[in-house]
This record gives sequence, structure tokens and C-alpha cells, in this order.
Amino acid sequence: MSQEHFNVDPTEIAKFSSLAHKWWDPDSEFKPLHDINPVRIDFIQQYAGIENQRILDVGCGGGILAEGLAAKGGHVTGIDLAEKPLKIARLHLLESGQKVDYQLKAVETLAAEQPESFDIVSCMEMLEHVPEPSSVIQACAQLAKPGGWVFFSTLNRTPKCYLLAVLGAEYVLGLLPRGTHDYARFIKPSELARMTRSAGLDTVEVAGMHYNPFSRAVTLNQDSSVNYLVACRKPA
Repeated sequence: MSQEHFNVDPTEIAKFSSLAHKWWDPDSEFKPLHDINPVRIDFIQQYAGIENQRILDVGCGGGILAEGLAAKGGHVTGIDLAEKPLKIARLHLLESGQKVDYQLKAVETLAAEQPESFDIVSCMEMLEHVPEPSSVIQACAQLAKPGGWVFFSTLNRTPKCYLLAVLGAEYVLGLLPRGTHDYARFIKPSELARMTRSAGLDTVEVAGMHYNPFSRAVTLNQDSSVNYLVACRKPA
């Protein structure tokens, strides 16, 4: 599939593809994703419920969130534009026994094909990796059924976030590969709110997510200065 027509950065695809074999190693560079996953799932569960819901995970990568949602009884589709992580995701289903429909597809393409098809759309830790996050948000909104839920998580463009998520996580602690994040692409909650509003979504909750890399504890609070989660609803 040609990626040139899609809202995708080939450098980002290559970056995550090179690490694909480590996706399900909880002590690898993906350790933070494994650690925050239960909190992300609980956040979705709290607002939308998961069991028997038709769910789309946008930018699913190797399937950590998608599988977690399937394990809670969701009927999950995962889409990504990186082939290697998708192959890893499909292989892991053989190990876990979960059912997820993984597709190599752009969210904008799926939105044109299957508008208003999903009860829940999640797009976690992805917006800061694409050239046009507003296009992704618009497509997520299109894919949600009327009355459906759309969830985002991303990084705030603050000095504190740069210190913790870039310098700390990538260069000091080595939790993430150097170059994982481009600070210029981080998104302020006010900017995300503007984009979700333009897409016709109502913001219900913005929650800060605090990750302690030493204890590996994850908590939600009101401080959205670094990582934050957003719950949106599409008007019925």
C-alpha cells in the first residue's frame, strides 16, 4: 500500500517498525505502554463500557490496547499503517487467544468506507506522531455512531513535558528510544479541544495521567501538563 497519499510520516512508520519485535516484551522500550494500558482501559470502561461494544483502535501498533479491550469483551478492530507491528499483533493473537480484526488501513480511508460504525473509537499515543492530527480526529468522529464515544491520549506541549517525556524518558532513563517524540508535535489540551469541537465532538472529560517510571505506578489526576486522556462523545 502506498503511504504517500495518507496522513502519515514515513519516518515514524520506520521507527516503530524497527522495534516491532519488542512490542510484547513488558521490559522493553514499550514498557511504559504496558504499564499505562490498564489505566487507559479503565478510563474507557468508566465512560463507555466495553463488553459487546464495537470498538475501533486507531494506530493500534502491536495491539497492546486492542487486545486489552478484546479481553474485556469488546468486538475490536485495530488499524495501523505500519505492516511489521500489525504482523506482530496478529501473531500475538495466537498466543493470547483473543480476537481482533487487524487491518493495514488509514483512518481517513476507513471513515469514508464505514462512517458511523463504531460504539467506541480510541486513538491513544498517536496524534503526536502524524502530520495532521486534525484529520485523524475528524475521521475518528466520522467513524463513531451517533451517541458513541471517542477517546484520545497525547502529550502536552509544555516545558515540564519536554523535561519528563523527552529528556527524562529518552535521554536520561532510556525508557524510550531517543527520537521517539518530536516536541513540536505535542498538542495542548486547548488545541485538542478546538480540533474535537470542529469535528462535532463534545468533550466530557480531560484527565492527566501520571507515570512513575521507578515504581511503574500510573494514576489519573487533574494535572494535564504531561500526558493526558480525553473522553469525547458524539451527539446522538
